[in-house]
Amino acid sequence: MQAKHPTILIVDDEAPIREMVEFTLSADGFGCVGAGTIAEARTCIDEMSPDLILLDWMLPGGQSGLDFAKMLRSGSRRSQIPIIMLTARSDNVDKVQALDAGADDFISKPFSPSELKARIRAVLRRCGSAGKANNGDIVEIDGLCLRESTRRVNADGVLIELGPTEFRLLHFLMQHPERVYSRAELIGYVWPPNVYVEERTVDVHIRNLRLALEPSGRRGMIQTVRSAGYRFSGS
Repeated sequence: MQAKHPTILIVDDEAPIREMVEFTLSADGFGCVGAGTIAEARTCIDEMSPDLILLDWMLPGGQSGLDFAKMLRSGSRRSQIPIIMLTARSDNVDKVQALDAGADDFISKPFSPSELKARIRAVLRRCGSAGKANNGDIVEIDGLCLRESTRRVNADGVLIELGPTEFRLLHFLMQHPERVYSRAELIGYVWPPNVYVEERTVDVHIRNLRLALEPSGRRGMIQTVRSAGYRFSGS
């Protein structure tokens, strides 16, 4: 039996952008459906239950994409559909808002087709059947498995000991594979608010995390991107 290709719902009020994204994704075998308004998006979700939603931040009709993401996350039947926000915003505060609203990732416009496809594959991989069955409790990539509820990490079944900050750092990076984060962004996402942390402190914890992953051969999953920051990358 032929495997079902993931279906992507593209929610953007600009038809040229919807058509460009649909052309890009269809060439890679994805099924695509477009919606120009939130009302149309709701109908599509009810009728076809997409595997992932590409959701523009700015939408007509008085309800933003951010509001729609929050609404989707509050409903039990739709709450598990992965969401990637498409936004012209690039401020760190806006990125935090998108993640807090329930988005699984965000892409700043303009974006390249290769980046879009890589982000979609990463989110679909992260939000696969294992993650859904455990309500997002487990994140597993290339044999490295993190379970949030027990605060445990193992590689091919072998337990990896991590400190609390290293655990949070790994958890965040595994939830957003291939995404490059600056030291300042990691401080904002991983460390508690209202706590002063120097950027060099991030380097220390990254080094500790790599040392913990080294015996399992996973050290290279934590990659340094010169003059930009760090990313998690599977094989």
